[in-house]
Amino acid sequence: MEWISLICAGVCEMFGVTMINKLHRDRNGKAILLLILGFGASFLFLSFAMNTLPMGTAYAIWTGIGASGGAILSMIFYGESKNWKRIIFIAMVLGSAIGLKLVS
Repeated sequence: MEWISLICAGVCEMFGVTMINKLHRDRNGKAILLLILGFGASFLFLSFAMNTLPMGTAYAIWTGIGASGGAILSMIFYGESKNWKRIIFIAMVLGSAIGLKLVS
């Protein structure tokens, strides 16, 4: 259950990061509310996961999901570069998160 909470925390982190970009573009109350809800849910799920997972593992995987997911979402929705080198490094971050899961 803690791993599901950690994945949910990472997905909420991705959503929060996407809402930061939306806030910079739109500057409205809806974007601020969604940003706060996204990061709030992210921290809530992270705290559930850290009840049983080691802090270092949980934090590394949470940030890995958030960073790589945010980069992927920015490529899909905001037209950022889809350079193959960028995709390889994103895959390395995700591979590292999976590796941490396998050794934890």
